[in-house]
Amino acid sequence: MENLILDNSAHFFLIAGPCVVENEEITLHTAKVLKDLCKKHNIQLIFKSSYRKANRSSVNSFTGLGDEKALEILSKVKQELKLHICTDIHSPEEAEIAAKVADIVQVPAFLCRQTDLLIAAGKTGKFVNIKKGQFLSPESMKFATEKILSTGNKNIMLTERGTTFGYNDLVIDFRGIPKMKTFGFPVVLDVTHSLQQPNQSSGVTGGQPEMIEYMAKAGLAVGADGLFIETHPEPKKALSDGANMLKLDLVDDLLEKLVKLRKALK
Repeated sequence: MENLILDNSAHFFLIAGPCVVENEEITLHTAKVLKDLCKKHNIQLIFKSSYRKANRSSVNSFTGLGDEKALEILSKVKQELKLHICTDIHSPEEAEIAAKVADIVQVPAFLCRQTDLLIAAGKTGKFVNIKKGQFLSPESMKFATEKILSTGNKNIMLTERGTTFGYNDLVIDFRGIPKMKTFGFPVVLDVTHSLQQPNQSSGVTGGQPEMIEYMAKAGLAVGADGLFIETHPEPKKALSDGANMLKLDLVDDLLEKLVKLRKALK
């Protein structure tokens, strides 16, 4: 495949897929549906799914199939469907491993200040998507980009994913999107994670998927270059983040509305 070039010239680019690689069937099915929908609506798609989930609420939560198996499935998506891949890393050692498959190496929000992790991600030469920490100001993300730039890698993108509001909720300060765009890199709104309700007494993160459409529209209205939306055929049965993912059969209608909005904003 050709190297990834982000393109929002038509509408916006979309990073989407199930939160985590659960099995081959769900992963390939979701990727195929998303590919067809994005072709229909003329949207660039990057397929996202984590091969490992290291930051779960509970010790009993699903963390993955195993790195080798999950990366094999992502590689199959890439080769069979010709899709670019985005996946998380959680330690410097993972960067090189993930980069064998991933076109975008993603640094989770909780880890966005970890210098050794950012340096390792930058050294892969791949796009690095740095998610803004729930505890950081938009302006402070400049320092995270400088760590990537120090490796000679200019392929950087930043993602807004909400700010901690009390113990059990997140809010989006939409001023952060234009502020981060001043750094000169594409800025993405992570719609679904911004709607999480963390730290629940059950040990399972909650969410507000009914607000996805409104947050996505607001993100585009303030200039987001791309949207990040996790989706699953049956979110209630998902092994990670089911409470905030968009049901796969709702994606078509949402994209249609968002494309109309983007056209109206131009």
